[in-house]
Amino acid sequence: MPPRIPAGYAAAAGLLRERVILVTGAGDGLGRAAALGCAAHGATVVLLGRTVKKLEQVYDAIEALEGAPKPAIYPMNLAGATWAEHEELAATVERELGRLDGIVHCAAHFRAFMPLADETPRDWVEGLQVNLTAAYTLTRVCLPLLRRAPDASVVFLSDAAGRQAKAYRGAFGVAKYAIEGLARSWALELESTQPNIRINTYDPGPLRTALRLRGYPGEEIASAPLPETAVPDLLYLLGPDSRGISGAALARNSDP
Repeated sequence: MPPRIPAGYAAAAGLLRERVILVTGAGDGLGRAAALGCAAHGATVVLLGRTVKKLEQVYDAIEALEGAPKPAIYPMNLAGATWAEHEELAATVERELGRLDGIVHCAAHFRAFMPLADETPRDWVEGLQVNLTAAYTLTRVCLPLLRRAPDASVVFLSDAAGRQAKAYRGAFGVAKYAIEGLARSWALELESTQPNIRINTYDPGPLRTALRLRGYPGEEIASAPLPETAVPDLLYLLGPDSRGISGAALARNSDP
């Protein structure tokens, strides 16, 4: 039977104590919820995102949590970030925090869903850059830090279009389809040489976010679950309870 996230999983207090977790897209949506959830369970969270004001709001919200470690802000526009800028991020995390135990790739980008034939070259390049290339590059440059962690976890956020090809998803759908292959390939490469590093994908399903509304403007967004409802699953994947699970395509409390 394929691995699954236990239904009704509730993370123990202090699950991520003394761990450093990097969250991309941390200024809004699921990234924001994930950052707050990790911090509430003891992690030092590195907040990566494009908009400083949003990151500062998340920073303040974490500071208001009783007992949560002080977070760090790292502004970065993944659509235009160079390899050198990614390397500088990894160097900064090592210099300032000394370790990295996990990454949650929540950053996502698309302007609208449309036929591939109608997507502009700029939207195609930016879509692949943010949703695929930046996720790979950031993980790649952070790999030396993850190798030193006793129990490291990388979670790539996926989508229904990543599990089964769908029409009219443009570069976003292509990138998510590729992310699934990237995660599985990387997990296979590491299983014998670096078993301390787990790499999985996670599809949270529809959530009540601005990104969801942009992709499905006619949908009754108020009926979708809040991003916070997916946080227990992410805590499970980031924490020690999911040791031994790698290369899996997971969904919310169910088999993929």
